[in-house]
Amino acid sequence: MIRTMTATAALILSTGAPVLAGKAEVLSTYADIAAAGYEDSLIKAQELNAAVDALLADPSAATLAAARTAWLESRVPYQQTEVFRFGNPIVDDWEGKVNAWPLDEGLIDYVDASYGGPSDENELAALNVVANTSFTLSGEQIDASEITPDFLEETLHEADAVESNVATGYHAIEFLLWGQDLNGTEHGAGDRPWTDFASGDDCTNQNCERRGEYLKAATSLLVSDLEWMAAQWIEGGEARSALTADESAGIAAILTGMGSLSYGEQAGERMKLGVLLNDPEEEHDCFSDNTHNSHYYDGMGIRNVYNGEYVRVDGSTVSGESLSSLVAEADEGVDAALRADLNQTMIELAQIKTAAEAGFSYDQMLERGNKAGEDLIMSAVGALVTQTRSIERAVTALGLDQIGFEGSDSLDDPDAVFQ
Repeated sequence: MIRTMTATAALILSTGAPVLAGKAEVLSTYADIAAAGYEDSLIKAQELNAAVDALLADPSAATLAAARTAWLESRVPYQQTEVFRFGNPIVDDWEGKVNAWPLDEGLIDYVDASYGGPSDENELAALNVVANTSFTLSGEQIDASEITPDFLEETLHEADAVESNVATGYHAIEFLLWGQDLNGTEHGAGDRPWTDFASGDDCTNQNCERRGEYLKAATSLLVSDLEWMAAQWIEGGEARSALTADESAGIAAILTGMGSLSYGEQAGERMKLGVLLNDPEEEHDCFSDNTHNSHYYDGMGIRNVYNGEYVRVDGSTVSGESLSSLVAEADEGVDAALRADLNQTMIELAQIKTAAEAGFSYDQMLERGNKAGEDLIMSAVGALVTQTRSIERAVTALGLDQIGFEGSDSLDDPDAVFQ
């Protein structure tokens, strides 16, 4: 875990000099960006929900494609909100409901025979609740005849206290829309047929009605979860109030989120770990082959909160006093270096995104011996680590107390990954 050391320097404003930013104003901008980002995520989830309704009402190749497109679009604003994790407990405690991964997809629906069955780690790994109206959980018989949002949230999600039993959120929906990606490190995403949602004799792979019920329940739950989180960041919301209750702690929370997402989460668990294991299952959006976009918009979210500016899905901009201005008052050199590092990270992530969109998909980059792919990923990992060091220097410049950033064995102790 990276630790920043306590600094004794305080912000000094010269008499008569313009005051570029205050902590209260910076926190207000941050909370405004959070409120807008979660509202945009909600808007896009509602569009996804409508596309799922259209798919289930009239299953076809076109309606399935439209639902997939809506899912992909929903990821753009949501990934930019991940920077609000770590420093804000209300977000981190909630996040597992909407964006948990990786998942044992056999819990949800049919999988290829190569997937395997129950394991010592997860007895429900191949449950296939779509095909089973009852099952045993911790010795108790569970009625799964109705697949509802409450059933998914309260009974199936993380059943048996197993984190990979992901039954809700974006990735459960992604699996239902795309199916398994059986291409390994070759090009290609999941290819679930639209007939998996058809009725009568057109239904493929059985249980089409229940599969549709699951998809509808999961998208409805995603909408309600995002409604709840969006409300936490408006004026008077719990997350905004907690953030602003102590200004110095609030600034520390911003930097904690930036540093933890940069280092342990994105550079480590989401990127370098996949390179070490050469495992496409370590892709964040593994069913849809959308990982390049998830990484890109995670990076953008970090830069958004530092620069105090967010571009909404309707093209409008939310902006205000920035953390950058606050750091610049304390040390212009630290601010300039951090802004440059954030921009360099976006350049590296854009290289991955551009390559993937040109046909060199992220799972291909993870293939053992694929130097071009490894170089692309590791260049971005290096940029993320470098920007984390600059975030540490910003903490010191602001004279904040010691902050702990999330770590990752893949960065801190790579040998432990293989133990």
